[in-house]
Amino acid sequence: MTTANYLTHPRGIRSWLLTLDHKRIGIMYLVSTLAAFSLGGLFAMIVRTQLLSPNGAIFTVAKDYDHYNQMFTLHGAIMIFLVLIPGVPGALGNFVLPLMLGARDVAFPRLNLFSYYLYVSGALIVILSIILGAVDTGWTFYTPYSSDPDIGSRDAVSLMVFGIFILGFSSILTGMNFIVTIHKLRPSPPNGMTWFRMPLFLWSLYATAVIQILATPILGITLLLLIMERTLHVGIFSPRFGGDPILFQHFFWFYSHPAVYIMILPAMGIMSEVIPTFSRKPIFGYHFVAISSLAIAIIGFLVWGHHMFPNGQSTLLSTIFSFLTMCVAIPSAIKVWNWLATMYKGSISLKTPMCYALAFLFLFTLGGLSGIYLGSLSLNVHVHDTYFVVAHFHFVMFGGTLMGFLSGLHYWWPKMTGKLYNENPARLACALIFLGFNTTFLPQFLLGSHGMPRRSATYLPEFAPYHILSSLGAGIQLLGFILAAAVLIHSLFRGRQSPPNPWGAATLEWSCPSPPPHDNFSTPPLVGDPYDHANLVWISDQEGYRRSQEPEARSQKSQT
Repeated sequence: MTTANYLTHPRGIRSWLLTLDHKRIGIMYLVSTLAAFSLGGLFAMIVRTQLLSPNGAIFTVAKDYDHYNQMFTLHGAIMIFLVLIPGVPGALGNFVLPLMLGARDVAFPRLNLFSYYLYVSGALIVILSIILGAVDTGWTFYTPYSSDPDIGSRDAVSLMVFGIFILGFSSILTGMNFIVTIHKLRPSPPNGMTWFRMPLFLWSLYATAVIQILATPILGITLLLLIMERTLHVGIFSPRFGGDPILFQHFFWFYSHPAVYIMILPAMGIMSEVIPTFSRKPIFGYHFVAISSLAIAIIGFLVWGHHMFPNGQSTLLSTIFSFLTMCVAIPSAIKVWNWLATMYKGSISLKTPMCYALAFLFLFTLGGLSGIYLGSLSLNVHVHDTYFVVAHFHFVMFGGTLMGFLSGLHYWWPKMTGKLYNENPARLACALIFLGFNTTFLPQFLLGSHGMPRRSATYLPEFAPYHILSSLGAGIQLLGFILAAAVLIHSLFRGRQSPPNPWGAATLEWSCPSPPPHDNFSTPPLVGDPYDHANLVWISDQEGYRRSQEPEARSQKSQT
């Protein structure tokens, strides 16, 4: 006999499209972001195929180079605005946050559904802009490339920018919903969840929501001004109309550098759940990890100027931004060292989520260290706009955000679907992605240090070995992603039924059945230490882990 759960109560496409259940909304976000990821990955493969040859393997004549510009623009815009920013908060955050709080739903369920449809609307407008004539301005939409009406397709650029403007509202509403939910729906005494009894994933979502609410309006206003300038010829950013393109860069990076932490902070929160669970130890330095999330959110607003070191700003201002860039590395380093200390002398289990977490640690650390190099004023001016920056950015965003997302997806997959996947091919997929990523982007550090400019459709023959190696790595990554998708899809049809707590985690979402009921919990769950794994014992394949003080667990343990 099957138990009613959120996937079956109620049934029908209409029940999904009009649902107010945070879990179903999270699943819809997940499907949408994975579809966008597939599209963005397609454009990435076109870029890497083009760069197999010094003279171009696809676009071989100068008049076709605009198409190459469109490919890397679409890859960047889709990956940033449709995948990395909404991915973890929209999909995993929506699904898990109320469960971690022991709540029935988020504070504003209708607003939650509305924010998803804003995301879908913005994504459709972006896709429409591709159909009308793909944008070739770069994902940063730098002026005057994006503001001059004689450059590119007027309708395509305006639509792309307007679509991202709509996506910004979705981000703001999601952040507001999460903040109110954490403030108002935490269990009250006697089963209270104080601030320092919250799982660290909730701390990361809270810090992310603060950035979403404070920073995203800056992007929205900037994009509206850009549309006005492009359509009405109002002089704001374009020198042609008396504007200042540096002003656009200040506005854009005042949002976009905090947006880096919108992407990376939720992934860090996932690490703080996965690493203690598979190390069988409490998180080391809980308070430091929690407060460092807020520190990253605050300092992240103060470092945007390091993107503009070569742009003529004063030496004093550049020195200040360089110093602040070094400072923002401190809370990130605190997290990394606390994760390493958590694993120290732990009973580490190399399940798939942990494999992705270890990949995150390696790749994000390299990305962060290369960011310190770029934060140094003396070095930045030499490698600015080279492949060194491309490699750094992907080590942080892909190696950090996407590896964290994959770790969280595999971690909560049994809870979301009620199915267990096959561990061996899942770990193989992780190894292929890790190998392919390093093969792709490690050579690009050398390319950049040797002077190879980014966003170039052709290059000197001396750079060919590095580009060929990078393209080979992209192919290996593609195989890894295909295998990972096949493993998860196979589990939906042939996977074993998951127990409520297959990993031995101590947070509240694992105390309800897998998949969860429509209302999450029949009775309010007992709040305990979210990292107390010592009292969890394995019962059976059907029961999974349960707390040793529970009567059923004591009975089973005494019989064995």
